[in-house]
Amino acid sequence: MALPWLHRAELVLLAAAFLAGAVVAAAVFRTQSSFSGQCPVYGAALWNGSVLSLASSSAPSLCYFVAGVSGLLALYCLLLFLYWTYSSCLEDSHRSPLGLRVSLGLSAAAVFLLLVASCVLRFGTTSLCASIMRLKIVDWLPPG
Repeated sequence: MALPWLHRAELVLLAAAFLAGAVVAAAVFRTQSSFSGQCPVYGAALWNGSVLSLASSSAPSLCYFVAGVSGLLALYCLLLFLYWTYSSCLEDSHRSPLGLRVSLGLSAAAVFLLLVASCVLRFGTTSLCASIMRLKIVDWLPPG
């Protein structure tokens, strides 16, 4: 059965959101493990000869929140992708009004949490990068 173009576009967006959420969650956990479990978001850097370390860090729960929201978004998108792919292959894939409302409500909550997590990352990494630039390890001029 051929899928309508909107359904195909939704499947592509779900796959892209799954990949983005998985990459962000993995990157946050990897970065946190590089700093011995300390959360570098909103941290201050310190130069110890040849090693960049954290002089101060934020609570680990901040990194767990960002990684958790991204991971849950990835899982939700993966499950929706698999469900709609399965249902479109085996049966007629029509959505009930109740199912659509539940899906829209969950999506709205996920987007809100993702907005909060992205603001935390944006301002936290800006603070960390400004701390690194104040160390004057390398002379660098911003473009423009």
